[in-house]
Amino acid sequence: MTLNTLPGSSGYLDLFPQRRMSYFGNLYVLRLTVIAGIGGFLFGYDTGVISGALLYIKDDFEVVNQSSFLQETIVSMALVGAIIGAASGGWINDAYGRKKATLLADVVFTAGAVVMAAAPNPYVLILGRFFVGLGVGIASVTAPVYIAETSPSEIRGGLVSTNVLMITGGQFLSYLVNLAFTEVEGTWRWMLGVSAIPAVIQFFLMLCMPESPRWLFMKNEKDKAIAVLSNIYEIARLEDEVDHLSAAEEEERQRKKTVRYLDVFRTKEIRLAFLAGAGLQALQQFTGINTVMYYSPTIVQMAGFNSNKLALLLSLIVAAMNAAGTVVGIYLIDHFGRKNLALSSLSGVIVSLVILSGAFFAKTTGSSNGIYGWLAVIGLALYIAFFAPGMGPVPWTLNSEIYPEQYRGICGGMSATVNWISNLIVAQTFLTIAEAEGTGVTFLILAGIALLAVVFVTVYVPETKGLTFVEVEQIWKERARGSGYNTQSLLEQGNEP
Repeated sequence: MTLNTLPGSSGYLDLFPQRRMSYFGNLYVLRLTVIAGIGGFLFGYDTGVISGALLYIKDDFEVVNQSSFLQETIVSMALVGAIIGAASGGWINDAYGRKKATLLADVVFTAGAVVMAAAPNPYVLILGRFFVGLGVGIASVTAPVYIAETSPSEIRGGLVSTNVLMITGGQFLSYLVNLAFTEVEGTWRWMLGVSAIPAVIQFFLMLCMPESPRWLFMKNEKDKAIAVLSNIYEIARLEDEVDHLSAAEEEERQRKKTVRYLDVFRTKEIRLAFLAGAGLQALQQFTGINTVMYYSPTIVQMAGFNSNKLALLLSLIVAAMNAAGTVVGIYLIDHFGRKNLALSSLSGVIVSLVILSGAFFAKTTGSSNGIYGWLAVIGLALYIAFFAPGMGPVPWTLNSEIYPEQYRGICGGMSATVNWISNLIVAQTFLTIAEAEGTGVTFLILAGIALLAVVFVTVYVPETKGLTFVEVEQIWKERARGSGYNTQSLLEQGNEP
């Protein structure tokens, strides 16, 4: 089937001139990626800003200063909202589209930021955190899927990882904002309130952006889908992409029209894909990344650096390394591969967590040697240096590409929900476990989980570098029905360097 013979799209070949080159398509895709990635920026900013704001919230509200549980609740209430936002985000994406889901996320996030900035007490602040979490949860599902569905397969990994760069860039900027407002009256209110600005910017920019072409095609709006695809691909490639979409649509038509949550577990290949995707999301959190980002100033103070400003400055360095590491990951993920990158990343994470654990064990033995405080800071920096290029982008990238079209929204939402639930568990228990068992033991537990993550990735996660969505789907069919399915082993092809 060609563009000119596709039902409902006659004459499209004549509408898009041959001179439209891939260079301009790449610029178009980059623009879509950056604007959609502002959702990731909101995610990162909220993660980072609360770590610094918490130091000043404790100063303003004595009840917060006296309660680790209340501190954890202020941090983690955003995660409760994100769990609900991610769980509903998959359905919103499939029913109303990626564009409308993004606009909704911006509105909810902005409302939450205003409530936080104006909060007269910790409990209203917690309510604002919940609304912000709802927006972040919806955005965390939508941005990777939108970017993946508008990206050519050969650069899809790098572009989806750009969303993770926006997350880490948001975290870095949040620390700069925290430092900027340390001497301003109302410190934490400004820190939290300015987060509304990027949400408002994205809202108005997104009004000018197109809907995902794959979603449009799935909803039988083929003319609009091809119009978007024509801005991304040259004519020859455009015809191939339309053929892929037509084949996928025909296959989906033969399946059930409405996908429900339980359907994910009824088909073996979808079950295997979800196990790999959700497992990676859970392990991303249980290896401690957002513990480090939420509580890095607090961890630095635990290491013996008692000044709020110094703790924020050292945490800013950690956040800068996180952003720089993500840039490295954007290059490596389409060259080194998703699986290899995750395994290399986890190996370094284990080593750095052991260093962190050792530094805190040494401090608890009563040693007053300041070298252990610096060793803890070095351990934090090494952790970020290893985590950011691999386990930062890989789970989000894989989850944007391993599910069939009909399941992509719902499975993406479910796996993002797993991520946020895992995030909540870690954030809500870190300080409590650290107080009860010691910080050294806490980091040793995280190192043990990272070791289990190496086993999980080795056994359950396939390589998807450079594969089309159809080829990735074939991997799960082979795993579910045996390697003889459909003669060619795409799984082996995907694992080639």
